[in-house]
Amino acid sequence: MSVIQPPAALPLQPFGRPPSAGAFAYVSLREAILTLALPPGAVLSRAALAAQLGLSQTPVREALMRLEAEGLVEVVPSASTRVAPIDLTSARQAQFLRRAVELEMVQALAAAPPATLGEVLAGHLARQAELVAREDHAGLTAADDAFHEALHEAAGISPLWAMVRSRSGHLDRLRRLHLPAPGKAETILREHEAIAGAILAGDGAGAAMALRRHLADTLGRVETLRAAQPGHFTGA
Repeated sequence: MSVIQPPAALPLQPFGRPPSAGAFAYVSLREAILTLALPPGAVLSRAALAAQLGLSQTPVREALMRLEAEGLVEVVPSASTRVAPIDLTSARQAQFLRRAVELEMVQALAAAPPATLGEVLAGHLARQAELVAREDHAGLTAADDAFHEALHEAAGISPLWAMVRSRSGHLDRLRRLHLPAPGKAETILREHEAIAGAILAGDGAGAAMALRRHLADTLGRVETLRAAQPGHFTGA
């Protein structure tokens, strides 16, 4: 895999708030990896990252260890630390987990939609429409996650969203790589509208069908994405 130097300036904010320096470094670096600001193969210098984050090297080292445990960072003793390639095996496993959780979730919501769910989802969809119109991919990525998180909250299973997210780093990078494809942003919005509409109509089967289609799209385009960025991937 070729070595890619990270850009001189990353979207990393200096430390200035709790809960801890190590947690802050972890969240900041993980976000940069998931959004591909730190692409697969990027070399990670603890000293440079610590300076940009306004931290000592100790919390940065702790963050890198956590990211290594998730498979997002490769730490080679006596050599460089770098961002790991997108592991397609891990991405498929994360999709399997997410599909298992969310198929049950949308059907349960459709069976008894909370009274306020329609208003909540309408707000999310309006926000997504604005972001699609502005071609704001970073904002849409966050809004996509917020939509699914809202469904988990409505179903009373918020801890499962945190669990799924912690295991979805490779899948999330694949989704982010796919998002700029022509029509992808509009497709996300339409699929979210279909999921929300089916839930609110009490159509559990329709909600499950719409969700299954939504979650399958990116992994269905893997070969096209890999052909465009072959150095970004590993696994099958």
